[in-house]
Amino acid sequence: MREDLKNIVTDLPTIPGVYYIYTDEERLIYIGKSNNIKKRLSQHFTCTDRKSVKIQNFASKVRYEPTGSELIALLMESEEIKYHKPIYNRAQRHSIFYYGLYPEITEEGYISLQLKKIDNRSQEINSYLSLKQGKEDLFRITETYKLCQKINGLYKTKAQCFQYTIHECLGACINKEPIQDYNKRVQQYLKKNSFPQETLLLKLPGRTKDEKGLVLIENGIYKGFGFCPKRSRKDPLTFITPKSDNKDARRILRSYLKNNKIVSLKIQ
Repeated sequence: MREDLKNIVTDLPTIPGVYYIYTDEERLIYIGKSNNIKKRLSQHFTCTDRKSVKIQNFASKVRYEPTGSELIALLMESEEIKYHKPIYNRAQRHSIFYYGLYPEITEEGYISLQLKKIDNRSQEINSYLSLKQGKEDLFRITETYKLCQKINGLYKTKAQCFQYTIHECLGACINKEPIQDYNKRVQQYLKKNSFPQETLLLKLPGRTKDEKGLVLIENGIYKGFGFCPKRSRKDPLTFITPKSDNKDARRILRSYLKNNKIVSLKIQ
């Protein structure tokens, strides 16, 4: 690592946040996020892959914004990349997700979960980096909720699916299972994994021990995030900075809500 890059890393904190890498001419070339800014920048400046080497060659200055939590770092990074469009964030200027899971109704009336390329005209239930990742998750969902591989497009056949022959499918593939019973289990999955339509004010760690981070979802729309003093008596909504409600923000939030215990504040 170059001596000037070592000096940059030495001065960085080991906290969550978004960082900005500039050239000596103050040109912004890369935006990233990490739970540990110092560790991540050290990786950038020592890795030998093609992009890291290019960043090392031009890096001269680093600025960072503490976020207190990974969720706010992800939301801030996504918005900042779209706004600034740094040269080495090309892949992240647009969505990095290529496949989505969409509910469809079969001719018989069963709810099918179909894995398709991302369609920006529709809201997917889940999104994936690759077809392989999507199929693995859909197999898991199908098994967990006792769904039918044939109906979900995982088993190509004109007759019953293999799972039915080993008593792991209840017969939706041959119209044996009542539609209402099958769809009830699909709805359970959809309810658990769909983007929330209610209003949530998520409480997160703040940038200091005296504040908390906030993320607002209002009536199913992502509104933004902010930081509020823990002892403040003001309406917490006044601390929210408005942000764009877009598919990437929703994917970030949906993943967080699915994988974390939610702490939500009451809204007056």
